[in-house]
Amino acid sequence: MWEKLSQIWRIREVRNKILIVLGLLVVFRIAAHIPIPGVDVSQLKEFFGSNQLLGLLNVFSGGALENFSIVMLGVGPYITASIIFQLLGMIIPKIEEIQKEGERGQQRINQWTRLLAVPLAALQGYATITLLRQQGRGLIGTMGTFDLVTALITITAGTMFLMWIGELISEQKVGNGISLIIFAGIVAQVPLTVQQLIATFDPSQIFTVGLFLAIGLITIAGVVFVTEAQRNIPVSYARRVRGTRVYGGVNTHLPLRVNQAGVIPIIFAVSLVLFPSLIAQFFVNSPAPIVANIAQWVMTNMQSGPIYASLYFLLVFAFTYFYTSVIFHPHQIAENLQKQGGFIPGIRPGSHTAGYLGYVSNRIILAGALFLGIIAVLPSIMQSATSSQTLVVGGTSLLIVVSVVIETVKQIESQLLVRDYEGF
Repeated sequence: MWEKLSQIWRIREVRNKILIVLGLLVVFRIAAHIPIPGVDVSQLKEFFGSNQLLGLLNVFSGGALENFSIVMLGVGPYITASIIFQLLGMIIPKIEEIQKEGERGQQRINQWTRLLAVPLAALQGYATITLLRQQGRGLIGTMGTFDLVTALITITAGTMFLMWIGELISEQKVGNGISLIIFAGIVAQVPLTVQQLIATFDPSQIFTVGLFLAIGLITIAGVVFVTEAQRNIPVSYARRVRGTRVYGGVNTHLPLRVNQAGVIPIIFAVSLVLFPSLIAQFFVNSPAPIVANIAQWVMTNMQSGPIYASLYFLLVFAFTYFYTSVIFHPHQIAENLQKQGGFIPGIRPGSHTAGYLGYVSNRIILAGALFLGIIAVLPSIMQSATSSQTLVVGGTSLLIVVSVVIETVKQIESQLLVRDYEGF
């Protein structure tokens, strides 16, 4: 490892790229601590700690949401816009054709995604301000029309600023910019968590802390294993003779990942399972006792407890299959193999190959879906087992952090490999 780090530091171009990325992440962390005026930050942090949905959104904003900073929404609107266009590709044939146009089509989709992120950022910013106003805790001071418009413009501009920083990071080719911004936000919360643990430490908690560390290490190992796990489908290419030359005759494999969907199913599931509690927060102070009681019951049972955990697990499991079907197209893969003269030994080309790939994919996705479901409900399991709000293994956060680290390390290694020729 030290040899790799030394090699990275010796190569000026790679070193400069990494330093630029670190500098841009520092700019993001500075912006995450510039609050919008008129907000009680201390009460806001306490409220976010007790709200599952806003807590997850705070993770994706890198802690900027609980500070009510100028980048409070993080890259959330951009992620939402990306998901919308992925789903529209299944419904609208024109968008699907553009997605298949290669790099040019991807650039058009990216531009549309950026444009859609602007109204989404304004809408999410307004919804967040309205929700915090409804809490009646003095979280947000009195805002006039001018103040509200100014805040929404600032919030929207902050999201566009983070998107620009993410693209600058991606251009350095040492990691995905959006993923690294989320990664930086999650890692930035670690010192605060350690500080809270030290401040509230009790010698009787030694066993609980040891259990927490052990489960954390096991979770990291599991995330690495499942993220890297794949099923290799053997593929052969027929020999073709042209004149005196022979082409093809190569045996290779088609890798199918166990977790093709990444963290997207968790985002889908948590948005859906906590949507009732989000709506209920608007009616918890209703003058009608029945409406208020129903809203309170929904908030109590849909933010924690066995009902929340069970529904959350089932939704993550279902969305894993759903999203994999969105991004994995066995018929398209079978068609490409057939055009290139490739085939799976023992399987006829065409529809039979597509059917076989779909069958294998559905079987290996079962392990990935179960894993994502367990990762999603891990905080609830830890809270029930330890009765601690501080010692909680954030499965989703670990999944994001480990996935980003693996992707970044691979890109840096590829940069080193290109420059690892003799005499370069």
